[in-house]
Amino acid sequence: MKKFYFAVLSILIPFLGFAKGDEETTKKVEDQKQTTVVEEEADGKSPFTFSGYLDSYYIGNLNKPQSRSNLGPYYARAFDQVSGQFQLGLVQTKMTYTNDKSEAVVDLTFGPNADLGNYGNAIGPLGSTSMALAIKQAYFTYNFTDKFSMTAGQFGTHIGYEVIDAPVNFNYSLSNLFNNGPFYHTGLKATYSFADNASLMIGLVNNVDGLGDNNRKKGFISQLFVAPVENWNVYLNFINSNEASADVPSVSADNAYYRLFDITTSYQITEKFLLGLNAAYGAQKGDYQGGGGPSETKTWGGAAVYANLAITDGFGIGARYENFNNQSGVRAVLNRLDEGTTVNSFTLTGNISLGDGHIFLKPEIRIDSYPKISGATEVQQFEDSSGRFTKNSQTTIGMAFIYSF
Repeated sequence: MKKFYFAVLSILIPFLGFAKGDEETTKKVEDQKQTTVVEEEADGKSPFTFSGYLDSYYIGNLNKPQSRSNLGPYYARAFDQVSGQFQLGLVQTKMTYTNDKSEAVVDLTFGPNADLGNYGNAIGPLGSTSMALAIKQAYFTYNFTDKFSMTAGQFGTHIGYEVIDAPVNFNYSLSNLFNNGPFYHTGLKATYSFADNASLMIGLVNNVDGLGDNNRKKGFISQLFVAPVENWNVYLNFINSNEASADVPSVSADNAYYRLFDITTSYQITEKFLLGLNAAYGAQKGDYQGGGGPSETKTWGGAAVYANLAITDGFGIGARYENFNNQSGVRAVLNRLDEGTTVNSFTLTGNISLGDGHIFLKPEIRIDSYPKISGATEVQQFEDSSGRFTKNSQTTIGMAFIYSF
C-alpha cells in the first residue's frame, strides 16, 4: 500500500491485501494497493502518483433493530454502524511526490467514515453530517541517509493491527482495539534502521486524534520493529500523551496522561496462510474522555487473533476473534447502565477479487456478545424490532463493495 521510507517492513499477501498496516505509519505499507502513475518520464516512472479507493456496504442485523443501528447504546462498532440499508463508507484520494531523498503525501477522504475518523477536530461549516473533505494524512519524509529518515505533518497512527483503509484490512468491520486506540497524530517522528530486520521510530506529537493541542505538553510515540526470522514481523508500539484540558483547572497538567502499550505481530506460515496477533494495554488519568478524574487511574485492554487463508488467486477467507476489556468504564464501550463491560467478537470474512484486480467483494458475518447485566430485565445492550433493549448479542451479515485504483 505504498512506498516506504522508514525501513520498517511488513508482511503482505499479494491477493489477500492483508498487511500489518498502511502508509499511515512506520509499520503500515501500501505497495499492494494498485497505484496509477500520472505520467511517465523518459527515465521511467513519474515522481507523481495518484491512488485511492471507494467503499460501500450493506449489512443486515438479525436482531432487526428498530433504529437500524449496529451500535447499541455505545460504540459497539467503529465504521459499519448502519444496518438494513446501503451505506457509503469512505472515498479516498491520495497523491504522492517522490524523489531520491524525500517523499510528500497528501491523503484526502470524503464520506461518513471521514467524519468518524476525524472526530477530534472542530466541526466544519456545513455541520457534523456534511461528509466534508477531511485530511486523513498530510506529511513529508526526508531521508538523511539510507538508514535514517524524519517525517513531519499529520500521519496515521503506528499503533494497532488494522487501519482505516478498507482495501488493506482483510476484515471489513473493524476491531474494538482499533476503535479505542488513536487514529492519527500530528507532529514529528524519526526512524533509524539498524538492519533490514530491525528499526526504531520515536516522535513528538500533539494530543491524541487532533490537529491542535489542548495543552502545552507533547506526547511521546515510539515503535520498535524486529523480524526474528524470515516471514515473522513484530512491532512494539507505545504512546504517552498528556491529555489534561486547559479548560479544566481542577486537573493538573502534570497529573494526567493517556498511555498505551501495543504489540502487533504476523507470521506468514505458508505462502497461503497467515496468523496475526494484536494485544494492547492502556491507562488513563485525568479528564481525557472521562479518564478517571484528577487522581484515579483507569485501565483497559484486549487481544485479537487473526487467521487468513488464500483458497485461490481470487478468493480468500479470514477469521478474527477479539476480547476487549473495558470494565473500568474509561473507554466508549459501555453497557446500557453506563457501566464498564467486556465484549467478545467473532468475525468471518471472505475476500473476492474480480478479474481486473480493482474490485473486491467482502461478504462478512460478525457476532458481538456482551455479558448479561446482572438482575436487569429488558435492559441489555442491543435493541429488538420493537426498539426495546432486550438483546445481549447481535449477529450481522453483509457485504462490502470496494473499488481500489
